[in-house]
Amino acid sequence: MKKTLVVGASENPSRYSYLAIRRLLAAGHEVEAIGKIPGNVAGVSIQLPFPRLKDIDTVTLYINPQHQQDYVEYLLNLTPRRVIFNPGTENEDFYQLLQSRGIEVKEACTLVMLSTGQF
Repeated sequence: MKKTLVVGASENPSRYSYLAIRRLLAAGHEVEAIGKIPGNVAGVSIQLPFPRLKDIDTVTLYINPQHQQDYVEYLLNLTPRRVIFNPGTENEDFYQLLQSRGIEVKEACTLVMLSTGQF
């Protein structure tokens, strides 16, 4: 299964990042998570930015474009296969930068992708 990094992770059950972590795990994916506040969701530690991670296939973003700038170099250095921009995270400039490095960009909802078998 694909190792996925959730950026903008939260312990708050009403947040989409929380739901994404739980559903990714339920689908059998290995999950890493980073957020502003350390914590834990279903056994996944929410780490502070910017941990050393390896073999990230997919990054799923839950941070708005204004905060993404802090993560650009970090995410590029992870060299994921793809980055999913969930609703509210759309960022055309970041898309172009990722695509110029051969990284696939998806403007989609991770939760919908999981529920429809498109993940």
